[in-house]
Amino acid sequence: MGLPDHHMTEGERRIKSFHPHWKQLTGPFLMLILISVGSGAALYFMPDFEYRFYARVAVAVIAVGLLTVWAFIPYLRWKNAVYTLTSHRFTISTGVLNKSIDDIPMVKVNTVSADQTFMERLLGCGTLVVESAGEQGRITLRDIPRIQEVRAELFRALDDALDGEPSEPGR
Repeated sequence: MGLPDHHMTEGERRIKSFHPHWKQLTGPFLMLILISVGSGAALYFMPDFEYRFYARVAVAVIAVGLLTVWAFIPYLRWKNAVYTLTSHRFTISTGVLNKSIDDIPMVKVNTVSADQTFMERLLGCGTLVVESAGEQGRITLRDIPRIQEVRAELFRALDDALDGEPSEPGR
């Protein structure tokens, strides 16, 4: 998931791969339920008239279109957004049809900070800000699950990159 093994350099090891927090899927899930209940009710309570079959087909087509736009596409975006932390870099991969991959080499990372609202603390996620000396400069990653654990692993990888000696995962 995320960065394939054959794209890693010699001596590079995967520390952690993860998707954004599941809270990004609450809106699409609610839309799935709302559209399903609404279209089911429209089909069930539809009065009997001459073009009832065509009206039912229209309701089904509209429901499938709305489900695609408001539930399925956001799910695919979430599923295809992958963050991978390795011993040499932090990779951000996004996109469904068009892929975008950003690599931040560990040796170029200057600052790592985390921010959590009260609700994010309850859910165990947060915003990670990584500042680097590269072209991207500052990257803000929202809805990172287990933010403190990710931040600690990132600091461990940074220390190892500066020291030149990899440590064991979970050290």
